[in-house]
Amino acid sequence: MYGTIRIIKVPLSSKPTTAKLTQAAHTFCYGSRPLTFAIRPSTAAFQNNAVSSIRPFSSTARTQLDVFPPPANAPNIKVTPPAWHHPVYTEKQMNDITIAHRAATTLSDKVALTMMRILRMGMDFFTGYSHDHAVSRGTKNPAAARRAGWYSPMDERKWLIRCVFLESVAGVPGMVAASLRHLHSIRRLERDNGWIETLLEEAYNERMHLLTFLKMAEPGRFMRAMLLGAQGVWYNALFLSYLVSPRTCHRFVGYLEEEAVITYTRFLAEIDAGSLPLFEKTQAPEIAVRYWNMPEGKRGIRDLIMYIRADEAKHREVNHTLGNLEQREDPNPFVSVYKDERKRHPGKGIENIKGTGWEREEVI
Repeated sequence: MYGTIRIIKVPLSSKPTTAKLTQAAHTFCYGSRPLTFAIRPSTAAFQNNAVSSIRPFSSTARTQLDVFPPPANAPNIKVTPPAWHHPVYTEKQMNDITIAHRAATTLSDKVALTMMRILRMGMDFFTGYSHDHAVSRGTKNPAAARRAGWYSPMDERKWLIRCVFLESVAGVPGMVAASLRHLHSIRRLERDNGWIETLLEEAYNERMHLLTFLKMAEPGRFMRAMLLGAQGVWYNALFLSYLVSPRTCHRFVGYLEEEAVITYTRFLAEIDAGSLPLFEKTQAPEIAVRYWNMPEGKRGIRDLIMYIRADEAKHREVNHTLGNLEQREDPNPFVSVYKDERKRHPGKGIENIKGTGWEREEVI
């Protein structure tokens, strides 16, 4: 049961001229009625009151996704819990997450970095992403956190669009790598040394990010079509690339996760600067509370983004590390048992996280 839904109009601009131009663009793309933002007790959903929409990015207020729905025709089943339980993150560990970049020293690294930058530019264009560096001041003043003129501020709706697109893309590499390594293992009649499980868990974790954001906003038909086309190209491109050079693909994903950490760090900065006031009073969806075991009093949208950013930092570490290893011979250092447990080494959690990855000499 949902509580009372309160509709709040989102101001598009503070300057009259800019407001008129913005309203004209909005009328062209989304119809003549105003864009509204609906808040529910446990989630947030964007809705567009237009009868028809050329670019229906916005979501409806009706959410069709169930959290752990009961199995059909299975009266003896009470609940089906997730196969992978999320590691427990402390608040200090999440606050210690920082932006990091691994220098591209080899030709493989440079190719991976170049391809990531091309993908980043495309994602920025299609999701309408822009960033105002004024948020670094950390002032609780939305007007001070936005530049005047051409700059289009990232409001709550734009952030959800970007997060949905980002997580739908991020959930593909782990599944591609895991499936190919699985096929290699049964074809060559040899062990995989623990890589498959970590890669599958990474894909599962990214999908949980996506399901969480889908509880907050339901994409329209244009966004769904764009995701379908992007996934078709993205999956097949990664599939062929991993056949040619698994090392380059892991480095590419490592660089991609670096950008994800940057994006969510900026997301947090926008919230702290007061640019996203509706997120300050919105609670995380129940699916997120259960998956991350979010404690009482720490279940806001900012807390949710802290958990997701920590996950992305972990994926950054994992893929940069795997890119440093011998792809066929080396065991997975994130699930291995070490002879000297007192020595700092990688693991499933983020207590020993290393932003640029572990070198082969450190773990193997």
